[in-house]
Amino acid sequence: MIHVIKELTEAIYSILTEDPVRPHIPQLDRVGEHKDIFVYRNEDQSVAAITCVSYQDFVPVSERELFAGCDKPTIAVFYTIWSYAPGAGRALIFDAVKYIKETNPNIERFVTLSPKTETAKKFHIRNGAIIFRENEETTNYEYINAVLL
Repeated sequence: MIHVIKELTEAIYSILTEDPVRPHIPQLDRVGEHKDIFVYRNEDQSVAAITCVSYQDFVPVSERELFAGCDKPTIAVFYTIWSYAPGAGRALIFDAVKYIKETNPNIERFVTLSPKTETAKKFHIRNGAIIFRENEETTNYEYINAVLL
């Protein structure tokens, strides 16, 4: 079950400190206009996976560009994901894309700003993404078909 976090609570704040991908991004920068946190919960309501999304009108190449802001975002940029249960990260990405498509029809593309690691590459390729662009410090993967069916 997916939950969208629009504001920080003490419980969410403590979970965000466990971010293994981008722990240095302040928690307050993760919520607000054109930003969402998605939490995937198990049947017992325990947290199974978390992802953070920034909505932009361009595909960022670095963290500095993640929160540039824009008037009319058309791109959902997933910039961190971590999981506590096997398969939960995949389920979360798919459910988050479905939710975004249903609630924000202006979003036309779904991309990542991922670290240049083999783990990130395997995760995104295995889940149907393609490599959109290799940047100096990051890789942008794009979900075109698999998630959007």
